[in-house]
Amino acid sequence: MNAMPRTRVLVAGSANLDFVVRAPRAPAPGETVLGGDLQTFPGGKGANQAVASARAGDAPTTMLVALGDDPQGARLRDSLREAGVALAEKRAPGTASGVAFICIAASGENSIVVAPGANDLLAAEDLPPLDGISHLLLQLETPLSSVTAWAESARAAGVTVVLNAAPARALPARLLAAVDILVVNEGELAMLAGDTADLEAALRRLPVPCAIVTLGGDGCVARQGDAFLRQPAFAVDVVDTTAAGDTFCGAMVAALARGEPLRQALREASAASALACTAAGAQSSIPQHEAVLQLAAQPIPSRRPRAARRGR
Repeated sequence: MNAMPRTRVLVAGSANLDFVVRAPRAPAPGETVLGGDLQTFPGGKGANQAVASARAGDAPTTMLVALGDDPQGARLRDSLREAGVALAEKRAPGTASGVAFICIAASGENSIVVAPGANDLLAAEDLPPLDGISHLLLQLETPLSSVTAWAESARAAGVTVVLNAAPARALPARLLAAVDILVVNEGELAMLAGDTADLEAALRRLPVPCAIVTLGGDGCVARQGDAFLRQPAFAVDVVDTTAAGDTFCGAMVAALARGEPLRQALREASAASALACTAAGAQSSIPQHEAVLQLAAQPIPSRRPRAARRGR
């Protein structure tokens, strides 16, 4: 009897309700800046990536998530289900669900503070069975010990482990040893590999089979073994970059789970990420697959490469 084909993406990570205020700029230390109206959106790096994967088409997606019995948890639960994400939920009664406080500057860039709440309760033993799972997508808004244990369990089961090393922090060698694909922005790359003046050299210093750095408006660079791939960014009118990096990760992993080569997965991820910048909110800005494919099919005008800057 043939083994069940591995086609499903499992995202293990955080879900937060985002409290968002737009302001002319992010406040400096000790400064108060008057902003606009308060808005709330379902978010959290893990949940955003799960929604992006589910919307990317032909890649069924499950999320391991911890939520409290509170209004924030109910809204996050409903948002994931409405996006088509199957839940492996750890209910955390008596604990608040995660929340994030986001200031969006007029430029579209954002500053974020997270109160993890129930996300901090996710433990190594909460990982669901991996039957049929092709890719496990992880981030760093849940306990590092749990992320490490999940990666090791997935690697042992033959599942491809993808880690988005955000928010930036030092990573134990045990975790990196269990990662197949590492996704970072330039700030995270600097923390893990040091000087990023030479991006290719920095990517070579990461002890993983495949490393990808996102560079915002300058696209992304990937090292797969000893080979390098560059994907330019799609030009869009930026409204809000909150979910750009998460959308990139979810769309890329979904494409890989469908069997697309890395080059095509990067192109679709870049298109999805660009479209996510054109609308407000986190999950509310993540595009449907049809729109992503339409943009991905468009040629990208040639331009002189700009100096590397901090990615989304």
